[in-house]
Amino acid sequence: MAEVVGIKFREVGKIYYFDPIGIAFVKGERAIVETARGVECGDIAMENTDIDEREIVQPLKPIIRKATPADLQTVAENTEKEKKAFDIALKKIEQHRLNMKLVKVEYTFDNSKILFFYTAPSRVDFRELVKDLAGVFRVRIELRQIGVRDECKKLGGISVCGRPFCCGEFLSDFQPVSIKMAKEQGLSLNPTKISGACGRLMCCLKYEQDAYEHLLKITPKTGAIVDTPEGRGEVIDVNLITGILKVRLNKHPDAAPAVVPRAQVRILRDAEIHVGKKEREALKDMEGE
Repeated sequence: MAEVVGIKFREVGKIYYFDPIGIAFVKGERAIVETARGVECGDIAMENTDIDEREIVQPLKPIIRKATPADLQTVAENTEKEKKAFDIALKKIEQHRLNMKLVKVEYTFDNSKILFFYTAPSRVDFRELVKDLAGVFRVRIELRQIGVRDECKKLGGISVCGRPFCCGEFLSDFQPVSIKMAKEQGLSLNPTKISGACGRLMCCLKYEQDAYEHLLKITPKTGAIVDTPEGRGEVIDVNLITGILKVRLNKHPDAAPAVVPRAQVRILRDAEIHVGKKEREALKDMEGE
């Protein structure tokens, strides 16, 4: 076992383990640590805890110190400098006529590096831009291309449900979301109904997918042939949540469909849910990052 503290560097981000070097930390405190990006100031997200060493990515780096008032002042000053750097970078991008959208600028705590995050429809040759920015700021410059999901995560906003973006509020990692999930959940494959502000499929489609997969295993699908107390027929509508089926009976094909609970039917031949070629072609760009 090894004693660690968990630190995150963004409000919604991964938690990284560090050696507390005997210092007791309280959740919400801040600490100065060395990372792959350089020296950073992070938030304590997990207090001193003993965990299995197999869960640790070695080598476990030690914390440098608890953040002091002077350190917090540096963080505040860096935030102000980031705003100015953003405006300068926008002008430089325009001057170089580059097809890219600047999303965010971040200073490392020790001011040894500035990171510029951007989106672009294709690869961008930004070598001259980097030279220009390095001449202005006289520190190491790094440009990172990110996807539209990451853009929403960094900028934040309000989703169609009226709540802040999940990615900006609590999702530390993006989970794969597919068009088939939307179809299995009985949602309309209308892009405006199932896409988020990023233009990709909404992350929340993943939340209940396990439950829907279980219900699909025990519920006949639309098109299935079943036996009911009233006779044999074809399932023409399914409510997965309630388990209520509408079945067109073979003996009364023109009559109103029978309404039957799934527990009262026996599946003779089940159907499959699949995404048609036209549907997949129309929505193919919504599954990508």
